[in-house]
Amino acid sequence: MEKMWAGRFQKALDAAADDFNASIRVDQRMYRQDIAGSLAHAAMLVSTHILTEEEGLQIQTGLQAILEELDNGSLQVDAGAEDIHMFVEAELTRRLGDVGKKLHTGRSRNDQVAVDVRMYLRDEAIEVKRLLLGLIGAVLGKAREYKNAVMPGYTHLQRAQPVTFGHHLSAYCMMFMRDFDRLSDAVRRMNVCPLGSAALAGTTYPIDRAETAAALGFDTYCLNSLDGVSDRDFCVELAAALSLLMTHLSRFSEEIILWSSWEFKFIELDDAYTTGSSIMPQKKNPDMAELVRGKTGRVYGDLITLLTMLKGLPLAYNKDMQEDKEAIFDAFDTVKACVGVFTPMVSTLTALPERMRAAAGRGFINATDLADYLVGRGLPFRSAYKIVGQIVHACIAAGETLETLPLAQYKTFSPLFDETLYAAIDLDACVEKRNSAGGTGKESVAAELAAIEAFLKDNETA
Repeated sequence: MEKMWAGRFQKALDAAADDFNASIRVDQRMYRQDIAGSLAHAAMLVSTHILTEEEGLQIQTGLQAILEELDNGSLQVDAGAEDIHMFVEAELTRRLGDVGKKLHTGRSRNDQVAVDVRMYLRDEAIEVKRLLLGLIGAVLGKAREYKNAVMPGYTHLQRAQPVTFGHHLSAYCMMFMRDFDRLSDAVRRMNVCPLGSAALAGTTYPIDRAETAAALGFDTYCLNSLDGVSDRDFCVELAAALSLLMTHLSRFSEEIILWSSWEFKFIELDDAYTTGSSIMPQKKNPDMAELVRGKTGRVYGDLITLLTMLKGLPLAYNKDMQEDKEAIFDAFDTVKACVGVFTPMVSTLTALPERMRAAAGRGFINATDLADYLVGRGLPFRSAYKIVGQIVHACIAAGETLETLPLAQYKTFSPLFDETLYAAIDLDACVEKRNSAGGTGKESVAAELAAIEAFLKDNETA
């Protein structure tokens, strides 16, 4: 295939250099966006009288035919093409002759690729947001199912205070809701049309940039042509949002891995989302969660690729920027795959509340409530804290828990203790008392779950 830019050159590009230069293997997935951009551009050229109506109709018909044939597979992308933009234009020219050559009037590949990438990533972000709503819904369902299951809450991976499994799961809903909002914000900033920036300095043709921006669903157009073709902030911002999403998935994966181990056994994963061992027949490995945890580093790498690619580039377009697509496409592909398997994995897991409750009964996680009991009887908190620390030490030495230590021994530490202390440190009571906003008490958790449900309803058409 002859290069569109071949007029300046006296000999063909070296075959290895041609392959190295080409991006068709990566960017051919943008053919729908490329054709949509060309249709809008052609319509604008007609409305501004740069093309005739007859020329515009021929180009429109030709592009729509190419789109239909690519969609149904009767036309295959030429692997020898430099990129998807050149392929579509060459195919249109092959069909229409000189009329096809007029399509590129008033634009450059620089603004063409910039608009294609924005449109493609806008679609990808919408898909990830849809998947996120499904994930939030799945986690919410489990949170509702196990909203009263008492388990140990942890700090430093040490048992700290009692919470409910529903409260713990709701924390991940909050993270995923922020991820959803971050993607929405990134798309809002990205939704600015670069088409019409041309190569870097605009064009001498009387184009109407507002028309093409509106036709392609953009809020407005880029106000600076240099920025329009060289900006890839949106790729970085989306990759950063996806990286944070993967951070949250990885943290959740780590807990699922721990919870499903025999050391915890707080949950049982469905067989459909685990694998076995080639040599140990007893094994049930949480491979899906481990892969999500591992693929997080891959998305981080995509973000670093984008930042590094951009950090030394002068204005405006440089060929380095061709590397943007492989990184950001991989980030979206990886996130979609991870959320796609994570959601049903969560939906099908089974919690083991009796194991959670047994773990909560050890580790003195009601010690703070014992201190609060003394505070309620007039003792300063720091004094109460010290006394309870001494009691815990005594319990460990005697092989007792706070619930089993005799009242007589309690009284050796403080005369403020009486038989009511045992009700105060009951695990269910410890949980139920924490009804401050955002706490683990039933009323607070009910408010959390209602807020998550409201978020899902508010965004169901997003």
